[in-house]
Amino acid sequence: MANDAFTVLAEPTRRRILDALAEAEANVGALVDALALPQPTVSKHLRVLRDAGFVACRTHAQQRIYRVEPEPLQAVAAWLEPYRRLWGRHLDALERHLGTDPGPGRDAE
Repeated sequence: MANDAFTVLAEPTRRRILDALAEAEANVGALVDALALPQPTVSKHLRVLRDAGFVACRTHAQQRIYRVEPEPLQAVAAWLEPYRRLWGRHLDALERHLGTDPGPGRDAE
């Protein structure tokens, strides 16, 4: 399986795991409980996330504690930045248009 960031993030279960880990570090058991998924499913997706660098783990007693690693997400955010600027310009133009032409029954702000 390719470890391209978008390939990894395309899977909804992996995004749910990242969402849960964004709240706090967790072991597999806590993720199984939080996501109501079977342990093998969570472990499989954690392995993909770990191999792609999205999560890291540390050992505490007999448990592996997982956490989000920011670097791959920062790379995704950097890739998206030109599109954010494009969307921002379009939304700004729409706001200007709506502000100058309030339409029937609407007051300009």
